Amino acid sequence: MARIVFAPDSFKGTASAADAAAALARGWRAVRPDDELDVAPMADGGEGTLDALAAAVPGARRMPARVEGPVGTPDGGTVDAEWLLLPAAGGRGSLGVVELAAASGITLLPELAPLDAHTYGFGQLVAAALDAGVDGLLLAIGGSASTDGGKGALAALGARFLDGAGAKVAPGGRGLADVATADLSGLRPLPPGGALVLTDVTNPLLGPSGAAAVFAPQKGADAEQVTLLEEGLARLARLLPADPGTPGAGAAGGTGFGLLAWGAALTSGAGAVADALGLPDRIAAADLVVTGEGSFDGQTAAGKVPDRVAELAEERGVPPVLVAGRIAARASRYAQAISLTDLAGSPAAAMAEPLRFLEAAGRELAQALGR
Repeated sequence: MARIVFAPDSFKGTASAADAAAALARGWRAVRPDDELDVAPMADGGEGTLDALAAAVPGARRMPARVEGPVGTPDGGTVDAEWLLLPAAGGRGSLGVVELAAASGITLLPELAPLDAHTYGFGQLVAAALDAGVDGLLLAIGGSASTDGGKGALAALGARFLDGAGAKVAPGGRGLADVATADLSGLRPLPPGGALVLTDVTNPLLGPSGAAAVFAPQKGADAEQVTLLEEGLARLARLLPADPGTPGAGAAGGTGFGLLAWGAALTSGAGAVADALGLPDRIAAADLVVTGEGSFDGQTAAGKVPDRVAELAEERGVPPVLVAGRIAARASRYAQAISLTDLAGSPAAAMAEPLRFLEAAGRELAQALGR
């Protein structure tokens, strides 16, 4: 009898991490029913982080809040969101987990708004956690709809961004071009235990690998808008007390930079979630660990879930196995790698029935272990 840990990320747009892990386990159990299976869905600071921690931490409470959406205004455009309250444990105080995608995520947009989308609603969720008296914050910032440098979130926390005439600038990336003053005097203080920002990228704020150049096109920006956003972020960088070259400052359209200016610290989202799930110890007790994601490519090694899980497995002498929707980079560190696209015969077929082919991958892995 073997003990297997299933710790995939979500297969974005097709299957949640929890559904992916469960499907892999079902496939495995169909072949090897006597094995001990440990289902541990993972996340890296993007969508699904709150769900992964809610499932893993006893006593976690979902806290609803109505906030502005990614293109909302004070008069409308609100969304029903939630943050997660983790109870005090192990001598530590309570934690508030806030997921940017819940309030300011790209999936909330009816259509892309590269200049007007903002992070104000995310800041409102953070403020709600502070109002509840949390001792510390975990801020998951993946899945952003905007490139506003975190200006919206800071504004919701009490900062004021003014133009040369002393008027508030427009929300979103559009308003960055007019910022002349960043008044942080009214900014709410960090909770006693500080704020830890979970991110899966290491991009700086500015330059060819920065927020505007790399991520704004994914949010609908054309070449002219990318230039406008880059100039606006550079303007913001001159006004806020943070280093724009910090790895991860460019995450979530520069929200990482804005949170650094607030005093938060950046860390690997996958690593923090793994620690919260107790994954290092769970892997140490296993014979095999199965991880995966929708697209395994060159960005995976920058700290995404499969990379972190493989690292934990290697440190403990446990072979890691990869299952991905598509595999577009070398997977040499994994004992075996399975592409759902190969199983299904095409990307379209794999995306149409991801759980079917995740189960098939689980069966194939169990059969391989038997051989």
